[in-house]
Amino acid sequence: MAVSDPLQIIANGLETVPNAEIMAFLEDYLAREEVETIVIGEPTHLDGRPTYLSTEINSFAKEVHKKFPHLTIARVDERFTSVDAKKIILQSGVKKKKRRDKGLVDKVSAVLILQEYMETLRAGR
Repeated sequence: MAVSDPLQIIANGLETVPNAEIMAFLEDYLAREEVETIVIGEPTHLDGRPTYLSTEINSFAKEVHKKFPHLTIARVDERFTSVDAKKIILQSGVKKKKRRDKGLVDKVSAVLILQEYMETLRAGR
């Protein structure tokens, strides 16, 4: 997961939450923090076709919208985010053992997805 600063300029990694705990985490987080939009990655193949995860992610997005109808749910193409995240982690000098941590890759990927969403917003202004 990632969050932005109040001015929506910079995305920062929040934490990696197991799928089974995500709704409870969101309930708790939204009770404490002011949130306008939840951005969810859209898993697609290079040609734009949905991946095997698409059905699961679409169901999750519907569940989030049903549970938190006052929030905007935005979707962002997440092609290449894991690859880009791994490159960023490698360039940052993180030790090899830590680079294998899927949670770290997921966190950096979330930052990239949120940053892309915010850049889209800025381009539309």
